[in-house]
Amino acid sequence: MSHWFTDARFGLFVHFGLYSAAARHEWVQNRERLSEEDYRPYLEHFDPDRFDAPALARAAREAGMGYAVLTSKHHEGFALWDTALSDFSSPAVCGRDLVREFVDACRAEGLRVGLYHSLIDWHHPDFTVDEHHPLRDAPDRDALNAGRDMDRYRTFLHGQVRELLTGYGPLDYLFFDFSYPGQDGKGAADWDAERLLALCRELQPGMLVNDRLGIPGDLVTPEQYQPTSPLTDASGAPQLWEACQTMNGSWGYDRDNVDHKPADLLVRMLADSVSMDGNMLLNVGPDGRGALTARDAATLAEIGTWMDLHRDAIVGAGHAPFTPPREGVYTASGSRLYLFLHTWPLGYVHLPGLAGRVSYARLLNDGSWLRTSVSDPGRRPSNMTPAGEPAGTLTVHLPVRRPDVAVPVVELTLV
Repeated sequence: MSHWFTDARFGLFVHFGLYSAAARHEWVQNRERLSEEDYRPYLEHFDPDRFDAPALARAAREAGMGYAVLTSKHHEGFALWDTALSDFSSPAVCGRDLVREFVDACRAEGLRVGLYHSLIDWHHPDFTVDEHHPLRDAPDRDALNAGRDMDRYRTFLHGQVRELLTGYGPLDYLFFDFSYPGQDGKGAADWDAERLLALCRELQPGMLVNDRLGIPGDLVTPEQYQPTSPLTDASGAPQLWEACQTMNGSWGYDRDNVDHKPADLLVRMLADSVSMDGNMLLNVGPDGRGALTARDAATLAEIGTWMDLHRDAIVGAGHAPFTPPREGVYTASGSRLYLFLHTWPLGYVHLPGLAGRVSYARLLNDGSWLRTSVSDPGRRPSNMTPAGEPAGTLTVHLPVRRPDVAVPVVELTLV
């Protein structure tokens, strides 16, 4: 079931909703403690006239991504599909089922299809006010909760999930978000997580489900940080995982946030993920009219230029059982070992344990051959000669000038 996922390695996350028009983070309703009345202008002026699902899917494919995930509904509760259970939806406001458009566009581009679905719904009248709710500091909070019924909310939550899993054909991935157990939080029992997961297995048996129901799922989803080693579960077995990353720290469109990651950093993060047998899901937040921002489009295109030359080092690759040099990380695929050089050394890179194990070395960007050698471990340094490297070390000779790519990659053919 997970073969496509570990083969793809790289996916696009798309956060879009009413918060996109607010343009100051997808948690704006929470952060500014906005009431329904405060939030209503974003509903009344929701007009995604530039939401172009085919363009988003094409940008993902051209960036080298193998799957894409759209927010069907974020914590604000606004549904991007034609739900029969609420009129708080894009079809009710603008006559467009954006989930349908996205799913169809992804399939047309050959991408695997995923949906994000919030377990939280600040709009629903039965979702109790808790530590994350926009009304958490309201003086009449207790009175507000008095008439709310989480049993009714669970029925609604499960009903909407059923709509998504039965109305859009085979789905590859469902990304739930999120559980926060505690005295003033919500966890697995609040969602009836076991039954909800069982519903997913029943309706979409081939679909991956993440770990945010508050019970184990098929994969874990580190957010806004990069693990430093391959992940394992409680028994020590390898754990399927995906690092969820933003372009600038915000998931939804945040007009005044200019803390954008450069493409070369994102490529290094992707390489680090794959080197530890993980995936990376990279987010974009279309603007208030639904358009992919020019900066995000340019960053994806820059990554795509790099992926076009280095695809084999990412797609279908994974962790390598060798100690990398200090200058970078390895990925491996079949008989090929890929060295990502995060820093470019002068003249040489020394690879522990690979002497006698490599038949050919080349730069992946242009296919140019690289000379290799093995030094005498006992050689003493002199003014013009370096000391020998430890036994078993393979030295790869590099040009002085670094290749003009985001991250240079050396491909090594193993014997």
